[in-house]
Amino acid sequence: MSGPPFLKKPKIDIEDENGKTIEEDTINEQEEALVALIDHRTKEVVHLRQRVSYYTSQLNEAERKLEETQIKFAHLQGRDNVTALKNSFRKEGVKVERRSTSPIQVSEGSSRSQSQFPPRSGQEAVKSSGDNLKFVGTPISPFYKKEDSPQTQSQSRRPATPSTSQPIKMNASGTNVSSGSGSQPTASRSTDVNNIVQPKEEKSHRTSSQREPMGTQPKGTKRNLELKEHKELIPLIGSCSSPHIIRSQTGCFLSSQHKRKLRSLVLCPTNDQLFVTSALDGDVNLWQVQGRGSSAHRLSTTDCQSDKQRRWPEDIAWHPQGTSLFSVYSADGGDSQISILNLNKGKEKARVTFLEDKPHVKGIINSIIFTPWDESCFVTGGSDHAVVLWNEKDAEDSWKPKALHRNMHSSAVMGVAGMQHKKIVISVGADKRIIGYDLAYGRADYKHQIESKCMSVLPNPCDFNLFMVQTGTPERQLRLFDIRVRQMEIHSYGWKQESSDSQSALINQAWSPDGLYITSGSADPAIHVFDIRYNAHKPSQSIKAHQKRVFKAIP
Repeated sequence: MSGPPFLKKPKIDIEDENGKTIEEDTINEQEEALVALIDHRTKEVVHLRQRVSYYTSQLNEAERKLEETQIKFAHLQGRDNVTALKNSFRKEGVKVERRSTSPIQVSEGSSRSQSQFPPRSGQEAVKSSGDNLKFVGTPISPFYKKEDSPQTQSQSRRPATPSTSQPIKMNASGTNVSSGSGSQPTASRSTDVNNIVQPKEEKSHRTSSQREPMGTQPKGTKRNLELKEHKELIPLIGSCSSPHIIRSQTGCFLSSQHKRKLRSLVLCPTNDQLFVTSALDGDVNLWQVQGRGSSAHRLSTTDCQSDKQRRWPEDIAWHPQGTSLFSVYSADGGDSQISILNLNKGKEKARVTFLEDKPHVKGIINSIIFTPWDESCFVTGGSDHAVVLWNEKDAEDSWKPKALHRNMHSSAVMGVAGMQHKKIVISVGADKRIIGYDLAYGRADYKHQIESKCMSVLPNPCDFNLFMVQTGTPERQLRLFDIRVRQMEIHSYGWKQESSDSQSALINQAWSPDGLYITSGSADPAIHVFDIRYNAHKPSQSIKAHQKRVFKAIP
């Protein structure tokens, strides 16, 4: 039985003023929204796949390390005495720390006691005293953590260093230094000098003349260990909604004792009581911290102007053994490009030598840095677009240069650095390029270009895959990158510049020893502190310290 057919409701089209129906406009809007949503979710899927790949590799590496640790623990349980334990270390190829000399001699007993045993709770502090960050405490030997005797292994189960997620504690002793300019005299804690790590027990200081022989000066502690341990800090970046604030207090002020403006300041890698300053007058001053960080005493002054043009050092680097200083100059006019200041020589004229080789062809040599590898070598980058590796020869003060590349940058190379775990030299330039040159394969393994010129590069001291690049973009001056991830920025930090729209290449940054903080000078009279765990882009705190721009502040 069939009934009457159903009647459809007639469709009524309402046209708008453009002649299109309302239903057609609605469909077009939905299509556009869906296309945009598809594009967004496609990018999200690609990003998440990259993160999954990254964390999968991290999981595999962590499982491998866990298995190795379990095997070592099983070996330790099978040893009957300490002698057999030491023999096992030799079989497993544990690297023994290489001792180095310093202008201020370090006694064997003091360095061993401070490197093999953990600091007390008071020494685990990260502190800001005066106007700059201060990190107090002696680094713990890797042997203490992993492969020591059974007795020390039982002690190592106690927490020796503060957790990265815990608030920073304060310590009453120590020194800070920063470098700046202005009519105000330089400060041992905040102005014109850098933050210096102070040992727990300080010896009495002699008030000697500035030409005092180095061997008679007080003892210090080693600042760095030869064998470093990799720590995963990249997952911590941007993980906290609030920063860890470091308290600060007023510091004292000292004259820089330079005739012209300061240019650089560098801490000694082997003695936490020593640092050097250089200025436009061409002098290099060697300083020693005194009074538990309340002041600093100038030990010596050396004229380090170049031979021909009498130029000042553009950049300075300590030799890893802490016995000499290497300075770079300009390649114009056939002038000397590298000088070596031997701090253990008494006579001033005999202390400074200039290398004969001149691999840079023109312009200022902007950067010099010693590589963190076992071989004794350093890298220079110049305005001639070249990156040059210098290897030590058998003869004293003899180095052989080798140009790694001259055409990968189209403008001046402003900063160079060596990565810790691989023989990769990172260079950044005014051409906005970041180049990672692999020495093992003789080619660029990492290439990246950003929208702003680069001024310097600085690897993280704890996470060997993390490095920071200083750029010229206001409010995004500091960029963090992972050497394993191509074409991707992890995070950026910055500040507003009130006194200038451009970023000065003389302003530099520094990492804290635990790799969690960045300190930076600025064109304004302030020291900016950044906690990499903070998920914002602004400083975690800013400290007023100078009357004019701050060049450097080192924890």
